[in-house]
Amino acid sequence: MDQGVGATPFFGEQFHRDPAAVYRWLRREHGPVAPVRLEGGVPAWSVLGYREVHYVVGNPELFSRDPRRWNQWHRIPENWSLRAYVEPRPSALLTDVAEHRTRGAAVHEALAAVDRFELASSVERICDRLIDRFAGRGFADLVVEYTHQIPLLAMAAVYGLPDDDAPMLTHDVALSGQEGEEAVRAHERTVARMLRLVRERRAEPSDDLVSHLVEHPIGFSEDEIAADLFITLGKAHLTTSDWMGNALRLMLTDARFAIDLAGGRSSVGHALNEVLWEDTPIQNHVGRWATRDVQLGGQAVRRGDLLVLCLAAANADPQVRPCGHEGALGNHAHLSFSHGEHGCPHAAQEIARTITTTGIEVLLDRLPDTTLGVHPDDLTWRPSVLMRGLTSLPVTFSPH
Repeated sequence: MDQGVGATPFFGEQFHRDPAAVYRWLRREHGPVAPVRLEGGVPAWSVLGYREVHYVVGNPELFSRDPRRWNQWHRIPENWSLRAYVEPRPSALLTDVAEHRTRGAAVHEALAAVDRFELASSVERICDRLIDRFAGRGFADLVVEYTHQIPLLAMAAVYGLPDDDAPMLTHDVALSGQEGEEAVRAHERTVARMLRLVRERRAEPSDDLVSHLVEHPIGFSEDEIAADLFITLGKAHLTTSDWMGNALRLMLTDARFAIDLAGGRSSVGHALNEVLWEDTPIQNHVGRWATRDVQLGGQAVRRGDLLVLCLAAANADPQVRPCGHEGALGNHAHLSFSHGEHGCPHAAQEIARTITTTGIEVLLDRLPDTTLGVHPDDLTWRPSVLMRGLTSLPVTFSPH
């Protein structure tokens, strides 16, 4: 099938309002692999099936991470909002598997060097400081004033950035994951700040993640480090803040989940694992290209075609989860961190888990009677094909 024939939009109001409904419709109409159109009419294949996603990420020789293989570059405008996530650039992470095993391992090593206990203590202080700002009011927006602040402030410390940089970085990193030309500008500003940081650390090393990469014997270029710092920062900030926000939304709108989270029947860790199954922050991963013509999920994928890994759809695949949310507790086989050689490294997952768990625990301890301040239907989602997160989460609580 030609990708342009019957392709479903992966953008717009309907998609952002209820992407799960779009995934279900695609599965019924096309099976586990379906033709879609990204913003701007850009064709791609959406990989919806759990087994098919596993197959793609497990066969990097057939489905490359190298964007130079794309057969559509001739029609991609400079201001395409997703260009930052697919454009060829000097990155140790966006490479084919052989180079990734060597150069990507150095980035993973730097992440693994982050002290988890020190990170948790730092996040606790950040959370308390943020809550102190609104605890006396009796109301707050937990997305704007809490969940979207915590990961960036935590990662700023890991990177050795001053707190003064956090507000602009928070704005630009969040904007870079949305749609429109401003997303391109936000990406450019963030990468420029990362490049300045790399040069600062080359001139004056410190005890932080950036210095670790600058001084690594593998010999990264400044542009490589800046590109990988942007990717790591974007994933850490958006994934973690939306993971936290989606968990709080469920806590405030789903009685069963609230009891599990706050009533002692389930640990915060188990509850957050359920969020990854039911409302994962990373909905879609744009960035695999077929290295040759291949059949996948009943579709004829051509050499150079772009594949979108639909992680949210794969997590809900009825072939592997016929009972819905039942059985999610303690089951870590979700694909929310992707899988395989280019999946989110374990160290990065642990950093995200530490930040998210600490953020939820501090909030439950400080504001135990928090309730939703608007009707659940009035909550709005950020327009992004990549991420699933609220634009705001108004709440009320007893002021103190």
